[in-house]
Formats: sequence, C-alpha cells, structure tokens
Amino acid sequence: MKAVLVLEDGTVFQGISCGINGEAGGEVVFSTAMTGYQEIISDPSFAGQLITLTYPLVGNYGMASRYQESANTAARGIIIKEETMSYQKGLKGKTLQQYLEENRLIGIKGVDTRTLTRHIRTHGSMRGIISTKETPIEELLQKANEILPITEQNLVDQVTTPKKYTIPGGWPAVAVLDFGVKSNIIRSLNKLGCTVIVFPAHATPEEIKAAEPDGLLLSNGPGDPMMIPHAIDTVKSLLNSMPVMGICMGHQILGTALGARTYKMKFGHRGGNQPVKDLQKDRVFVTSQNHGFCLSKEDLPDDVVITHINLNDGSIEGIKHGHLPVFSIQFHPEGAPGPKDTEYLFKEFMNMISLQGGGSHA
Repeated sequence: MKAVLVLEDGTVFQGISCGINGEAGGEVVFSTAMTGYQEIISDPSFAGQLITLTYPLVGNYGMASRYQESANTAARGIIIKEETMSYQKGLKGKTLQQYLEENRLIGIKGVDTRTLTRHIRTHGSMRGIISTKETPIEELLQKANEILPITEQNLVDQVTTPKKYTIPGGWPAVAVLDFGVKSNIIRSLNKLGCTVIVFPAHATPEEIKAAEPDGLLLSNGPGDPMMIPHAIDTVKSLLNSMPVMGICMGHQILGTALGARTYKMKFGHRGGNQPVKDLQKDRVFVTSQNHGFCLSKEDLPDDVVITHINLNDGSIEGIKHGHLPVFSIQFHPEGAPGPKDTEYLFKEFMNMISLQGGGSHA
C-alpha cells in the first residue's frame, strides 16, 4: 500500500506503508545510529515524534524482547529506506512488520532518508504527518501545521510510570525520577548492586525523601523540560538532601534547577556517534544521544562548572556544581543503543554517594 510523508513546509516524500494503516503526525527527527533500531523505536524520549532512521537497512536482525527499552512504544511513527523481510533466526524474535503491528505503529518505507535528513539539517526539525489513506496532500499539509509544537506539549506525562515501584538490590538505594526512563539505565544501576526505587515525574520531595534513598537519578525523557516545572521545583528542593545525577532530560532539569536556561536546538543530537570531550579527564568519548533541547552557556550560574562539551557544535554535554554533590550529562552513559564508553559515570555517582556517607541505607 502506498504511503506519503508531508512536512509542514509542504515538502512531500512518497513511499510504501509499513506497520499499520492510518495517519500519524509528530515532530520529524532523525537518528544516525547504525544499529539498535528497536532500542530507538522503544526509547520513551521519542514520544511525540516521527523517527527517521538514517541507516538504510532496518530489520536485518529481527526484533527481540532483550532490545526493548520500555514496555510501550511512545514514538508516533517511523520513516525508513529499506525494510529487511528476513532476519537472523537465532534471536527467535519477530520481523519489523510484526513488531510495528503489535505496537500499533504507522511507518513509511522506500523514502530517500538521506535527502530527508539533509532537509531537516538545513531547515530544522519540523512537524509532519505519515498517511496511508487517500487524503489530498493539501489536507495533510493543513493537518501537519495543526500539530502542537513540541514546545507546547507535556510529553513526560505520557511516558512516566503511573506509580512508584522498586527493583530490589543491595546498597545503595537510588531513587529514579522517571521522565521516561530507559530500561538500561535501571539495569546499569542494578549491575552496580543498587536497589532502584522509581518514582513518577510528579512525585513530591516529601514522597522521595520518605523512601530514604542514598542518591537521586534524574532520567531521560521527551520534549521540553519547561513543560514540567513541578519537576524542576522538586529537584530544587532536593539539591541539599542527597547526591544527584542527571541524564539527558534529567541533565536539563538539573541545570534549570541550578539556575540555567534551556533552548531548542535546530535539529538536535540523536544517534550513537556523538563525540564528547570530558574536560576533566582531557579525553574524548563517542556517545549515544537523543535530545532536542540543550542548556545555554550564557545563562550558567557562576557556581556551575561545565565538565563535557560536544566536539561537533561546542554545546554543553555535562555540568557539575561547585560544592554540592550533583552532576549531569546530556548523553547516555548506558548506551542501548550505542557505545558504553562513559559507563564510568555511574561508578562516579556511586563514589559520590559513598563520600556523602551513603544516607540511611549505608
């Protein structure tokens, strides 16, 4: 069945339907990862978006539960060049088509994703709509322009856990404020022996303190951090209570709680090949990233130190406070997909907790 992608500026891409039939609209973005298509599709940070996968071949190693980063897919749809109909049988998984159908996702294949990516890089991320219906292009264009901008949507509420839950472990106990946490962040903490207590994004400081955690991790998540001001206020209230680590949106939330501001990037960083320099170690790491917002250098308070920068555009990739035991990074140290060169940051968080006395669970 034929499908079409219409962007808000009137650009049209013709293709073939994959997944279910219908229409899906959202912000059109691209990921440059060469592998990990299932982790990308199931990453809650893609809520409200149509994902363009720039690697031209998708589905060649199937879909398996081991690669799932959330219980439900939050992306609105996918855009690919070529779908592989056969895959490695050893994983005993599903085809891409089966996965899309089970998760009620709309997709389009046969698209020149290189041309689409260059268009987004030139003009910026924009709203778009995928349709398998015989809807006139003019009507689809109108619908694309009626989609709420990402800066006006509270997407975190769509992906956060509805209630607190605990993954048993040992010491320390780490509270995770869930803005759309990836499974591998929780797995990474568990591997270090942590008991992980996951809280909804709307949890109050009192609810978090009542669990007596030794540290607080602020997770990744979708959209604009300014759409969840209550979370910023919560983090402000907890800064003097325990060590804090932020990842991706958690980095933006922490930076804002410390007095910085964020801005929307032209097309963001999404993929597993972003070079980041650790200014303290004087080393460069290749990182996995997925974000469309960034902390502004011009608005950083004097007591906040930049620890990491992106070597492609010079944007902030990490900060720490001058005297409080808090730090954050814009990239994903847990990978999934992508390199795990920066997993050492989880251990630095554990060391920070140890130096603070380990809280009531020590």
